[in-house]
Amino acid sequence: MRYFRLMDYFDTPWEQRLVVSQMVDLVCEIDPEFRQELTDPYPLEASPEYAFLQSQRPNFLAKKESLKEFDESLKGRRARLIDYKINAPQTLASAVRSVLGLSASEISDEAAIAKVLDPQQNSQLGDTLNLNTLSKWGRTLMHPHYTFRKKISHTADSQDQRHRMTPASRPVLSAQYSGQADYIVPKLIEEVPEAEEIFKASMKETFETINQLLEMGVETQFALYLLPNAFPIRFEESGDLLNLHHKWHSRACYTAQEEIFYATVDELEEVKAVHPQLVEHILAPCYLRKRAGIRPICPEGDRFCGVKVWDKSLEEYERVI
Repeated sequence: MRYFRLMDYFDTPWEQRLVVSQMVDLVCEIDPEFRQELTDPYPLEASPEYAFLQSQRPNFLAKKESLKEFDESLKGRRARLIDYKINAPQTLASAVRSVLGLSASEISDEAAIAKVLDPQQNSQLGDTLNLNTLSKWGRTLMHPHYTFRKKISHTADSQDQRHRMTPASRPVLSAQYSGQADYIVPKLIEEVPEAEEIFKASMKETFETINQLLEMGVETQFALYLLPNAFPIRFEESGDLLNLHHKWHSRACYTAQEEIFYATVDELEEVKAVHPQLVEHILAPCYLRKRAGIRPICPEGDRFCGVKVWDKSLEEYERVI
């Protein structure tokens, strides 16, 4: 019902609207009264975002300036920390004490934090089922909170969205299209100059074709079907330490999607600069399992990357796959 209500909203293409309509039709064949419960699709033209964007188009110059401003704010990183709860360590320690029924004189902040975040003391951190979401100590990790500004490719963003509990405010896609060739070069392609040259030539041709279609009057959503997977998505993303912990240690694995791996490294380094005690033991899954005394150390089986990542510090994380 929610799909039907929002199927005309940003950024739902014609193809998806068709699927939703057919889904509703199939349900109504079995339960005709279902249609009586539906609310008409929300008109895109009635949305405040649409009204504002219509007044701006086609201001590509302003878009270029906003994208430049965003990129410069990242200072060369894929992800930058832009907001956080300043007293997160103290709040976390207090929550641990509440769970245990102890006073500050009985357990210090440092000891309380270690109880929940050091795999040597909390072996559940090495469990593949992510027990933190239900355990007494794990739930204390909900209180620290961080917000990041990020720029990753369309491909990486599709992977990033699988982490439903670290939500983001993603853009209206057309609002970040500036008319210029805008893309992220995969690290592996950067390693081979000949491949990079071919890649960049392909990107140039693709964006020129999109612009030609727009000039011909082709509807924006159809022209943007040509956007490459390398097109960058710029957005803000937030999460509590409970769910960021799961995302970070999962994506710090050398077999994780490459851009999200490096964005994870950026995020951990950013938090380390303000709350080092909270991320000291958030590294790849194999590190957590080794420190928790769980075997095999690598949980990936035949997908083991071949590198003893469990012995590496965050500053040593480097890979090209």
